[in-house]
Amino acid sequence: MEEKELKKFLLKENEEFKNAYEQHQKYEKKLEKFKKKSFMNEEERMEEKKLKKKKLAFKDKMYFLMTEYKKSNK
Repeated sequence: MEEKELKKFLLKENEEFKNAYEQHQKYEKKLEKFKKKSFMNEEERMEEKKLKKKKLAFKDKMYFLMTEYKKSNK
């Protein structure tokens, strides 16, 4: 199964994957406001850094779940 197909499948069938995906998207949307700024103060830079780390953690979780699914369905 291709990665894109697997993501679609897991979004429907796996609640943990769906939650990780939704959280990842939430942080992506929050980061968009920082991308639009031409200047950020220190507090905003720190907030952006935290959001990026959280977003990455959920992306890692999604890939972990995809890998686990592939292993268990060979």
